[in-house]
Order: sequence, then structure tokens, then C-alpha cells
Amino acid sequence: MHNDIHGRGKAKHGRQTFRKFIKSIRKYWFAILIAVLLSVGSALLGIFIPKILGDMTNAAIETYPEIDMDIILGKTWLIVGLFVTSAALNYGQAFILAVVSAKYTASLRERIIDKINKLPISYFDTHKYGDVLSRMTNDIDILVTSLSQEIADISLSVTILLGIIIIMLTISVPLSLVSFIVVPLSVLVVGKITVYAQKFFLERQTILGSLNARVEEDYAGQNVIKINSYEDTALAEFGAINNKLTKITLKSQFLSSISMPVTHIFTNLGYVAVCIMGGMLVINGQMTIGSIQAFVQYVSRFNRPITEIASTVSTIQALLASAERIFEFLEELEEAPDPEPAVELESVKGAVEFHDVCFSYDKKRPIIRDFSVKVEPGMKVAIVGPTGAGKTTIINLLMRFYEPDSGYITIDGVPTREMKRADVRKLFGMVLQDTWLFSGTVAENLRYGKQDATMDEIVKAAKLSNVNHIIEALPKAYKSEISEDSDNISAGEKQLVTIARAMVANPPMMILDEATSNVDTRTEQLIQDSFETLTKKRTSFVIAHRLSTIRNSDLILVMKDGKIVERGNHEDLLKANGFYAELYNSQFAEN
Repeated sequence: MHNDIHGRGKAKHGRQTFRKFIKSIRKYWFAILIAVLLSVGSALLGIFIPKILGDMTNAAIETYPEIDMDIILGKTWLIVGLFVTSAALNYGQAFILAVVSAKYTASLRERIIDKINKLPISYFDTHKYGDVLSRMTNDIDILVTSLSQEIADISLSVTILLGIIIIMLTISVPLSLVSFIVVPLSVLVVGKITVYAQKFFLERQTILGSLNARVEEDYAGQNVIKINSYEDTALAEFGAINNKLTKITLKSQFLSSISMPVTHIFTNLGYVAVCIMGGMLVINGQMTIGSIQAFVQYVSRFNRPITEIASTVSTIQALLASAERIFEFLEELEEAPDPEPAVELESVKGAVEFHDVCFSYDKKRPIIRDFSVKVEPGMKVAIVGPTGAGKTTIINLLMRFYEPDSGYITIDGVPTREMKRADVRKLFGMVLQDTWLFSGTVAENLRYGKQDATMDEIVKAAKLSNVNHIIEALPKAYKSEISEDSDNISAGEKQLVTIARAMVANPPMMILDEATSNVDTRTEQLIQDSFETLTKKRTSFVIAHRLSTIRNSDLILVMKDGKIVERGNHEDLLKANGFYAELYNSQFAEN
């Protein structure tokens, strides 16, 4: 797998990832700027409150014993106004960032879905989609949560810190210097911790993707796990990944949380020094009680923005780790663009020809070698051979899921590489060995290949594929809910539904991966009859597993080691007494 969990500790391109993240939120810059300004305004209003409280104390002391309540009440109302206005501004920035986060989340997920549709099949052959799912859910959640929280927190903390520094300097420069001397030491230590912690955040997200993939595999393969009594081993393998995730999570959380205590140690030392020195200044008459009161409040507040900035820096590491995984996926190589201009077939006859096609998945071990065959319109072509002979690869090349290393394929004389992939794929209907039905009604599943199909067309296709009586027996007939995991219809009946779905789409050519195993004899005969109806007058390619089902094929291609070793109809191949006859007779003997 490309997403190996080993050797991927530290983010490879932290600065580049940050630039990509900033670029990705470019369309929201104005809204974010407004939110930041509101956050700054809220912070600034709150900063003046300790100063006003100090002034109230000085005013009370200066006018004692006849305290001027008008001054006290005036400043009290001023403080209340500052509190209310600050809260309103803070709510405004939170609302704006919540809207931005929601829209950014939607746009990211749309980009990922669009990316999935543009990736070549080879990507899905080499990546676990549990990891892709993790990027689309966990990583995006972390990224967007950080976006909504950290932008506000960092702007608020920086504003408060700068504002407090300025006011502290206006109150007392000596006390301010004592308070500030601990900051460089704190920043230096926290910075070292942050750099060390960074590698664990990316590794945690990578392992989490592997864990999701493992859960998905175990869930989907429960039957196989139970049949093979693999439960203990599966649990142990899951436990190994889960334990690794637990350890890396503990490390990342420990290093993330240690920043605050370290910052507190330094800032509290400065706080003690300020209290001692401030008391001496008041005794010597160099400062008023109100001023030292305000200054002490600012010192206590001085700790918080430093601590939050340190915490934010740690959180940003998680943000960058998640962002790197998301952008890494979005930058995966896509399918080569379709030719411009592309050739369009106005009317399809169904003539297909392979011209000396060669192909290999890893470019080292050839799978298809010098494959050439000419298929006339309306022919039924069966492709047979042992496992690994290249049968499915031929279909993948025909559908342009992969491109030949050399040679080419034509449809009605037009090379498929000169056509759009979507146009090539629209020419074929596919009935696969593994049925795939999505959550929805029977009618919605049957209409999947032709969204504007009428109910009359759907019912007609269902009758032709021998599945109408099965559907009518369901509680709500064509409005019954169905899915891949539905237990209200059998595996064979699901296969009949997929055949009916292909009939509704009514493509000019068909590809059939026979799926008559594990069904009863009656259902198998229904599927065979449906195949015959589906392929009538259509060019069709059948990957044959049971050779008894393709005896009436116009052409049988016998493959071995990526080459056609025999070709002809059923009778001629049996008379030749070659590899096909050997395969056929071995199956007959087994039966």
C-alpha cells in the first residue's frame, strides 16, 4: 500500500501544506478578515476593564471618606457596556467562522468526491478506501474544527497579549520588564516541544486511516472470518493497530498538553516576582494601589494568551498533519485527459477489434501479450481460461479502466483512445459477478443506468429478465427498499435485478461476468435465460466460469498466460481436443 504507516512521522512539507491551506480558503478571506476584526475588537474592549477597575479604586481612595458615587457608577456602567459590546462582537465572529467552516467543509468534500471520480482504477487497486474515508471524515473534521476555533483563538490571544503589553508598559516599565523576561524562555522551551510533537500528529492520522480500513474490511468480511474461524487472529491484528494508535495518541496528547504547564511554570514565576516588587513600589509611594491592582490583574491575564498561543501552536500541528493528508489525496495523479476533439459514434453497430494489445499492471510482469481478435456486430464472445489468465484484464482494457502498453482497441473502426472514456463506457452494459445494489427502492436501482426511464420500461425489463414476479411479491413491489445488504431477496434474485438494470439502460453492447455460483438450479436457469434475452442482437463479451453456460457462443477465446491459445466455437474446440477440451472435460467430470 502506498499509505504505509511506517516512516511517515514528521510532515514532509509543512510550509508548503500551510501555503496550500491558505490558498484553499482564499474565497473566504474577506469573511475571515471580518471575523478577525470582530475578534480583535472584542479583545480590545475587554483589555481596558482592569485599567478602569484600577481607576475606580484610585478614585475611591482619593475621595475617601466621602466617596464620589457618580464617578464609581459612571465607570461601572462603562464596564457593563464594554462587557456587552465585547460579547456581541465575539458572538458575531463565532457565527461568521461557523458559516465559513460549514461551507469550507462542503467544498472540501465535494473536491474529494470529484477527485474520486477522476482517479484511475489503478488507484483503487493499490489503496484501501477506508483510508480515503478517514481523510474525508476525520481529517476534514480536524481541519475545519481548527479553522473555526484557532483563527478566532489566535487573533484573540495575539490582540490581548499585545494590548496587555502596551497597557502594562504605560503603568510601570520596571514591573513590565520583570513580567516579560520569562516570555522568551517559555517560548523557547514550548517551541522545542512543538517541533518534537509535530511528527506524532501526522503518524496518528495515518494509523487512524489504517484502522478505519481494517474495520471496514472486518465488517464486510464477517462471513469469511467466521467460516475460517479467523476471529481470534482478526481481533489480534486489529488490536495491534489499535494499540499502536493508542500509544501514538498518548504521545501526541502528552506533548500537546505539556505546553500549558510549562508555560504556567515560567509565567507564575514572573507573577511572584511582580507581586514582591510591586508591593515595594507601593510602600515607597512610587505606585498607587489602584495601579498595582490593575497591573496584577494584567499579569494574571498575561498568562492566558501566552498559554493559548502555545496550545494553538500544538493544535496547528494536527491541522497541518490533516491538511497534508487531504491535499496529498487531492494531488494524486488523475486519469489522462480525454482527447480534444474526441470522436463520437453516431450509430453503434458493435464491431470490436483488438490490435496486438499488450498490457502489464506493474510494467515488469506482462499480463496480456499480443492479444488480437476481431468481433463482428451482434456476436457473443466468451472468454475462458484459468485464474490469472487475463480474462478480467481484457474487459478492463475494453472499458478503458486501463490503457494498453502497446496496441489499441477499436469500436466500429474508431480507436477507443480517440473517444471520451465516458462515451466508451456508455456503449456497454455490465453485469458483474459481484452484485452491487445501493440503498433505495427497487425502481431507483433499476433506473440507475437510465435516470429518465419510465415505469413501463422498468416493468418490461423486469419481465424480460424473469425478476418481475419476484419484485411483485415484495411488500411494496417496485417501491420496496433494497440494498446490497438486504436480506429480503436472495443473491440470485439480486443478480436478476442487476440484469434488469442493464436492460433498462439498453446499451448497444454487453459485458457479462457470469454469476451463477451459489444459486439453486431454478434460479441459475432463470439467470441463463435472462442472459440470453439480454445479449440477443447485441455484441456481448462473457467471462465464463462454468463452461457449460457458453456452449452457444459464436466465438470462444481460450486464454492462458495472457495469450489466446485457442479460438472457435464449442464444437470445434472440443474436436480439437486441446486446452479447452481439457478444461471442459475436467468441469464435466467434477459435475
